[in-house]
Amino acid sequence: MPADSHSIRRTFLEFFASRGHEVVPSAPLVPQNDPTLMFVNAGMVQFKDVFTGKDKRNYTRAASSQKCIRISGKHNDLENVGVTARHQTFFEMLGNFSFGDYFKEEAIVSAWELLTKVYGVPKDRLVVTVFKGEGGFPADDEAAAIWRKVTGFGDDRILRLGMADNFWSMGDTGPCGPCSEIHYFHGANPDVARFGEEPRLDGSGWTEIWNLVFMQYDRAEKDAPVTPLPAPSIDTGMGLERIACVLQGVASNYDTDLLRPLVDKASAISGKPYTGGNGADDVSMRVIADHARTTAFLIAEGVMPEKQRREYVLRRVMRRAIRHGYRLGIDKPFLHEVALLVVDRMGDVYRELRDRRDLIARVTEDEEVRFRATLKRGMKILEERFGEMRDKGDKTLSAPAAADLYTTYGFPLDLTQVICGEQGYGVDVEGAEKVIRGAEEADGPIDPGAALDPAYREARAKLGGPVGFTGYEQEEGDSEIVALIKITKKDGSDKPARALVERVGAGDKVEVVVKDSPFYAESGGQVGDVGRIEADGLRIDVTDTQRPLPGFIVHVGAVASGEAKVGQAVHLEVDHDARSATRRNHSATHLLHWALRTVLGEHAQQKGSRVAPDMLRFDFAHNKPLTREEIDRIEDLVNAKVLENAPITTEVVSIEEARKKGAVAIFEEKYGDVVRVLTMTKDSMELCGGTHARALGDIGLFKITGEGGVAAGVRRLFAATGKNALGYVRQLEDDIQKARQVAKAQGGDLAEKIGKIVAHERELEKKVSELERRLVEGGGPGGGGGGGLDGMLAEAREIGGIKVLARRVPDGTQSAALREIAEKLRDKLGERSAVLLGSVAGDKAQLAVMVSKAATGQLKAGDLIKGIAKIVGGSGGGRPDMAQAGGTDVGKIDEAVAATYTEVARLLGS
Repeated sequence: MPADSHSIRRTFLEFFASRGHEVVPSAPLVPQNDPTLMFVNAGMVQFKDVFTGKDKRNYTRAASSQKCIRISGKHNDLENVGVTARHQTFFEMLGNFSFGDYFKEEAIVSAWELLTKVYGVPKDRLVVTVFKGEGGFPADDEAAAIWRKVTGFGDDRILRLGMADNFWSMGDTGPCGPCSEIHYFHGANPDVARFGEEPRLDGSGWTEIWNLVFMQYDRAEKDAPVTPLPAPSIDTGMGLERIACVLQGVASNYDTDLLRPLVDKASAISGKPYTGGNGADDVSMRVIADHARTTAFLIAEGVMPEKQRREYVLRRVMRRAIRHGYRLGIDKPFLHEVALLVVDRMGDVYRELRDRRDLIARVTEDEEVRFRATLKRGMKILEERFGEMRDKGDKTLSAPAAADLYTTYGFPLDLTQVICGEQGYGVDVEGAEKVIRGAEEADGPIDPGAALDPAYREARAKLGGPVGFTGYEQEEGDSEIVALIKITKKDGSDKPARALVERVGAGDKVEVVVKDSPFYAESGGQVGDVGRIEADGLRIDVTDTQRPLPGFIVHVGAVASGEAKVGQAVHLEVDHDARSATRRNHSATHLLHWALRTVLGEHAQQKGSRVAPDMLRFDFAHNKPLTREEIDRIEDLVNAKVLENAPITTEVVSIEEARKKGAVAIFEEKYGDVVRVLTMTKDSMELCGGTHARALGDIGLFKITGEGGVAAGVRRLFAATGKNALGYVRQLEDDIQKARQVAKAQGGDLAEKIGKIVAHERELEKKVSELERRLVEGGGPGGGGGGGLDGMLAEAREIGGIKVLARRVPDGTQSAALREIAEKLRDKLGERSAVLLGSVAGDKAQLAVMVSKAATGQLKAGDLIKGIAKIVGGSGGGRPDMAQAGGTDVGKIDEAVAATYTEVARLLGS
């Protein structure tokens, strides 16, 4: 009986390989073929199109060990992690699959033989379940009969359950069907009669270890009727952690060799013992162990902690782990140490961990250093809120307070919930989410329920196979229209409506599907080609080329003249100049990638890119801005290679052969069994499916035009090549010539002349600001009346226990002086005070708010200024104690100032 996890995984794959299954590597955690998923959450995801008949493989049965994450949408185990013995965000799913080959009997026989004969699991500790029939679907009597024959079990050990337990679906759409589960008893004395309770892994109950799904149906759209799959198929899933728990004789997944070393690492770092119980310290260590695995695997795939989409999911996971370390008393960055242990223990199986070891360590440590400062601020603010809530007798943290912790300090809402719960307080989660959603509306988060447009599905079915791409060898060619998708606007929406039609005419917006095409569809950071589709009297201007499904190319454009119809012979021609410019930029990204690793170190791996005729954008892993010297050296390396004018070669090889050659894989690409290896020089060999220049010299001049940060541990470069680089240099020369004329500079003294002008301007600004301050403090003329600061203080009003002063000061007062005066007035008013000052400078209304620290629990400067700024046609924001705003309606500055007292009363509920 195999006991260690590596042997368990290997034995599973070898068992099914001996039965004719193709052993398929794990797909990436970021789905490549399913827009409805945030992360791959089951072994069948990479085969979804095979099950539905949209994709064909050269095998009909497969086996895999798939890395999975369940942390979003329907499958979200985050809150149970560390609390139960069987939940993780990251896990491995062992699975065997049949694509219209074998069905129920062989799947059941194989599962039983592997479990009882190969793994040696005692039969008396197993029971099976089958679908009892529900929701219009019949009972699975066939599976029950097969189980009786294979196991010798009676009905007391073949249990019938409903749709909640024994009917499986990927989600709202996709394959589905009845399933049959195998459950294992962990207690001392198996007691089948007790199985009706919730299966559990607490040392006294049952737990599911393997699910055999009998795929018979497909649901194309949410809530639509199901239809039979082209051929009945098999999808099984057995969690590696769960079967390891069984075979290693432990009561918890966290005690297996997959997770226990990570738990022990957390224990060692914290200096606290791990007892395996349900105490707070033990839960924290288990959370750290699990979250370290998710962290390592996601960073290895190029997902970095950030504010949106998958990146924010990773940030939440990391910050939960860091907070649990903080709870354990760990007072230094530690998560990277646990993540590196993940690399050490799993890097031989998942090579991406080993290849990106330095990146995993760097990003994890950088994120923790940043969040530890945030955590201290957030905890301090929460303590202040708890004090205020105790004074008022409140038991729920308000929505604005919870949302502010997130929007201002980056404190995750679920973390706020946990901390409040530990102190006996609730959180207005629904209200906080609305506030946060409003603040982030423009971010456009992933819609987990989004589905592929039905028109694409219909067109793909008409095509019957992949579009033949001929664009590597040629830029034009003849083909036949297979499908036409007419594009209109949905009523009351900017979103397009697509409909499959037989013909389109002049002026129609259309997506054209042909049998073969030289047009490259957007992929791997390279934009889609533009060009023309023509026939007698017909011209379609192609403005983009997309790939909604693997192997499915659509040409997006408009009919300029004539009529197009399905079945028509057409000539396709890619815009040569645009393609050439894109090729130059794409080839340059590969040289840039090599140069970055040479200058900065191997950690500077590509994170993303965008190449178009007029753009070269390149994201890479690095934790600080590039120096001028580093940029110069990178440019020198790239341009030196360009001058060598070596040929650029591509070859099509197996993924394994590519790895043996040392080809570098890029994060954003999807790789199949066969890949294109691009060789730029002996130093640059990478996997890439894009179009490229034929020789390095074709790239022309390479010039970096911009550099900045885009996420934690990720920098971004902009660059230009060929004619674009020449245009950039000419623009710089133009700007320099204009600057010479303005500064009246001669020869090489331009910088010196500009320096003197800037210094003189700063000196003048200081003098103006000082004069303005003295004028206001002394109560001089213009817009604010007299009396100086003391005269202004007399105008303060008390609202809800806070002294509030609103005043217009002389026009022309600069923003810096406005802030300084407001701060002085606030300090003079006392420890619970708020001041708003307004002024007109040129054609802009200016507002500044200062709120004392003691008053920010009731009144925040940012909240106050938002309402006031609207009156002058502007907006603003800031910290709880200080905020600024500007507006264009200068005629309403007095109205805005006067409205301050009413707005404060509204915010305080007075």
